[in-house]
Amino acid sequence: MQQHKNGDAPHQDAATAVSHFHTHSVPLDMEDIRRDWDKPISEAGLAAKTSVVVRVGALDLGAGTGSFRVREMMHRIAYPLGVHVRADVNLTDIEATCTDDANRITEVIDLPTTGVNTERIWLLEHYTDWFSVNLGLDSMYHRAGDVSEGVVQNLEQSDMSEVSAQLAKKLRAEKKAQKELSGEASDDPVLDALEAAEVTVPVSMVRAAAADIAAEGSTDDELRSESEAALEEDREAKLLHDRLMQQRSGKHDFVETPDLDAAAAAAGGTGADAGAGASASSAEDQNLNEFGTSMSAEALLGAKRRKTRAHKPLTGEYAEHFDHVGRSAGEGRKPITVRQAHERLDLIESRKPLYSPAFAGFASAVACASFVFLLGGGPYDMIGAFVGAGLGHWLRRKLFAHHLNQFFVTFVCVALAALACTGTLRLIGLLDPIALTHDTAYIGAMLFVIPGFPLITGGLDMAKIDFPSGIQRVAYVLCIILMATLAGWGVAMIVHLNPTGFEPLGLNPWVNTGLRAVTAFLGVWGFSIMFNSPQRMCLVAATIGMITDTLRLTLVDFGVPAEAGAFIGALLAGLLAAGWRTAVHNGLLPPHLGYPRICLTVPSIVIMVPGLYMYRAMFYLGQFDTLHALDWAFRAFMVIICLPIGLVMARVITDKSWRYDV
Repeated sequence: MQQHKNGDAPHQDAATAVSHFHTHSVPLDMEDIRRDWDKPISEAGLAAKTSVVVRVGALDLGAGTGSFRVREMMHRIAYPLGVHVRADVNLTDIEATCTDDANRITEVIDLPTTGVNTERIWLLEHYTDWFSVNLGLDSMYHRAGDVSEGVVQNLEQSDMSEVSAQLAKKLRAEKKAQKELSGEASDDPVLDALEAAEVTVPVSMVRAAAADIAAEGSTDDELRSESEAALEEDREAKLLHDRLMQQRSGKHDFVETPDLDAAAAAAGGTGADAGAGASASSAEDQNLNEFGTSMSAEALLGAKRRKTRAHKPLTGEYAEHFDHVGRSAGEGRKPITVRQAHERLDLIESRKPLYSPAFAGFASAVACASFVFLLGGGPYDMIGAFVGAGLGHWLRRKLFAHHLNQFFVTFVCVALAALACTGTLRLIGLLDPIALTHDTAYIGAMLFVIPGFPLITGGLDMAKIDFPSGIQRVAYVLCIILMATLAGWGVAMIVHLNPTGFEPLGLNPWVNTGLRAVTAFLGVWGFSIMFNSPQRMCLVAATIGMITDTLRLTLVDFGVPAEAGAFIGALLAGLLAAGWRTAVHNGLLPPHLGYPRICLTVPSIVIMVPGLYMYRAMFYLGQFDTLHALDWAFRAFMVIICLPIGLVMARVITDKSWRYDV
């Protein structure tokens, strides 16, 4: 964010700098947004609130997720602002109408292109939780809101996965230290510290602080009654203290005591302060102190746990040290301004890819070589696909950096991949002529362009009865596949290739299964890298893909139809991703591993997309062999539609919002 040098308009350059990043939407330097630029967003006008809500949706849509998830994200940003959102979300545009109790605004955003960025999808979840918690609500996507707070505050770092891991480790260490000090976990670290320190508070101070806090909600008669009963309470204090100590060791049942939460303020004084309070106490307190009677922090903690009430500010000399005690999650935090909300989104939007074009090309090479083995290819086929896919995706990353047309880039990169694969096999053929017969390998080198994300999210959108978005995504997928297969068919015609399939490898079934598990893991890892996933996310997705794809291929070997195998594999991938997410949310796994399900399921099943079927359909169509072309096209179609259906069934089983039409 640029700093303004003109003192009479401190917001102007900042807003203009933000608008530079999204020229296809309403600019943020408009008057109705600019005047609220430094206001708390909860107090800003509808235009400023809408600018944040719609921008979050645009960033999520540009990261490749489906329209159902974009709407959910926009709603979760709008809800704590008191704004209702009704949005039409398509492949590259959003038309959103935001309303509050007095006004209504409609904003339209058109994205120049579409792509996939799973890191951004993950960071936007953390942003949504940070936004929600700071506006007084609970976190919604992640169990530990403090991790989201730390992630959003450290977006300048390049490796956010490592940042979130360090934050989770720090929080775990703090929680462990609190347990060691207090003997059990508590929701309030201040009260845990008081309990651990066994702070001793004279009863007169306890009574005075409790009366001061309760005065606001108590009648005069009640206060007089408490004053008359004070002496009796003091006499029972020592007995109460003993019972609490016994209760902690499990000797007696819990003893009901009055709510003395406010007395925590008195415990914050130093030893000198406590001594001053004791010397100023009444005669009856001095008599009680002779018996060693005092109220420990154990009693304060017990009272805190027994009764939850609305926060009432403490008064007195040390009140500021305990002002947060009893507050809700977002209460007492410094409010988020419109400027700060957009600054965090700036950092998310302007983040550079996690991996260089060279490393992404390597990951593509690994993914496509693994893909070829899973399709039945041998070592020579894998080597050819490795070289072709690596060069092809490297060039694609380079061309995309210049914002060239997607379809043109697809055609050029697939042609390069096919030529590089064929050339590699020709060179190997100089040493081993058998390599010259591997004409099908170049198909594997093309598979890095498979548009897995729009293919799967399009099916999910249609399952949510969002046909405009779903149909647009499927049409986009068909266009990408058409350009890729045309490029591959053109290369085949030029160099006289005749792909007839892969020769059987004749491996032992157990060895074959083990190799399938390894290559499925590597293949999903490679596709996750291509989707810009952090390494930890890649490994989780790869583990899911290893299990599901190995199972799918084993079932097909036992005679299960390929379509049914794809459905079972996708269903299991969805269930495993949901189980992983649930385990993180329930604290069974570290909070930094709470990744969006879409970022785990799509990479794990994209390797199940029948790229070989689709290409062979186009190849036969180019030869006007319509019978074989239709045969392979329908085979591909049946497998493709079973993949999103499997994910939808998993969501229906595990997610109430998908189980019911509401």
